[in-house]
Amino acid sequence: MDIVEKPVVLKVSEVATKTPKTTPAAPLLTEEQILKMDEKDYMNEAQLAFFKARLQQLEKDLLKNADETTEHLRETVLVPDPADRATIEEEHALELRTRDRERKLLKKVQQSIVAIDNGEYGWCEETGEPIGIPRLLARPTATLSLEAQQRRELKQKLYGD
Repeated sequence: MDIVEKPVVLKVSEVATKTPKTTPAAPLLTEEQILKMDEKDYMNEAQLAFFKARLQQLEKDLLKNADETTEHLRETVLVPDPADRATIEEEHALELRTRDRERKLLKKVQQSIVAIDNGEYGWCEETGEPIGIPRLLARPTATLSLEAQQRRELKQKLYGD
């Protein structure tokens, strides 16, 4: 009685061959295509997908750089010459400063990805106006429109931080 009936096997194979194939996602837009889009299309699905992919790639690059720096700093080279040692220490200090700036940028990149997921990306935090595609292409982590950023920098210049 443990014999599998042939029609059952056929039905299982039919199910396996008739499962719907997933279609690949639409290709991402290019910078030129985004710049040519009308203002009414601002922050539509395609633009959000473009910026999310750009931010995720930037995030990967920053994390990769951090890993490389960690590995590079672990390599200990014993150099007897004090001048050579000083040069190596200076290079390490410069690399650490660069990674510190990248760490801060990584935080902004991750906040921007969250903003995309929340539907808040591309809009000025102060005024609620569009930041603008050209500005976002130049600085994908921007949270202020150009005018709001200029006002903030002028205040900082006049009154200090």
